Amino acid sequence: MNYVFMTDASCDLTQKQVDEVGVRVLPMEFQIEDKCYLHYPDCRMMKLDEFYEIIREGAYPKTSQINFESFKTYFEQYLKAGKDILYTGIPTGLSGTYNTCMIAVEELREKYPKRKIIVIDSGCDSAGLGYLVYLAGKKYKEGMDIEELAAYIEETKKHVAHWFIVDDLDQLKRGGRISGVAATFGKALQIKPLISCDETGKLINAGKIRGKSNVTSTLVKYVKRDGENLKKSIIFIAQADNMEGAKELKKALKGMCKEIQICDVGPVIGSHVGPGMLAVIFTGKRNPVA
Repeated sequence: MNYVFMTDASCDLTQKQVDEVGVRVLPMEFQIEDKCYLHYPDCRMMKLDEFYEIIREGAYPKTSQINFESFKTYFEQYLKAGKDILYTGIPTGLSGTYNTCMIAVEELREKYPKRKIIVIDSGCDSAGLGYLVYLAGKKYKEGMDIEELAAYIEETKKHVAHWFIVDDLDQLKRGGRISGVAATFGKALQIKPLISCDETGKLINAGKIRGKSNVTSTLVKYVKRDGENLKKSIIFIAQADNMEGAKELKKALKGMCKEIQICDVGPVIGSHVGPGMLAVIFTGKRNPVA
């Protein structure tokens, strides 16, 4: 292959999934108690169970976008080796990473005028990005050329449907997503936010669910409503320290699609949604309205 396909660690793919499709994953930084870590799919610097346990104990993690110098370093090693680059990562609706990437790319294009660098704003969040990358990675492994794969990503991203249910209202409150009053009453009434995202990847508060018992049935409802060609499709389930919920959702979705895979939400997204988040990602109508 004369080019490399790249994404970043906000994709929440497991190491097994990354290896399966041959995508390179740029690590992303998170900080806990004044210590900085890089998140990779293999969680080499901090295991996810440890990360979520620290949050449950009251820590407030923070995340950082990939900086200019890091993009230059990651990309240049392949450009020097004579490889072109196709990169899609965390969307503009969630982060300024894309804009930083483009500044680095413009400089690298001047330095390596014979090399091709294609950057695509994914418009997909967390395992939604992972889902897009996984599907595109299958085409990459089959030998699709860089221009064809770029066109495939641009078209496919329009059809990646995301539905998230967040358990930790305090985490959303700290991120400015809901008020302190809403968080207090939400906890008392066992209300969980239902979240989707628009075409830029910006999170949309689509509704509320009352009670843990309604989580699975709600997510299944939107798969049935918005899913397209499900029998031939893969569904991703993403979980943030909520494997029990993921397994229950997988059981409920069994028979509706070709394949179901479970992804682990890492620190980049987990810092903002907290433990307990559960999501379903599938090919269908990208409709953020509940």
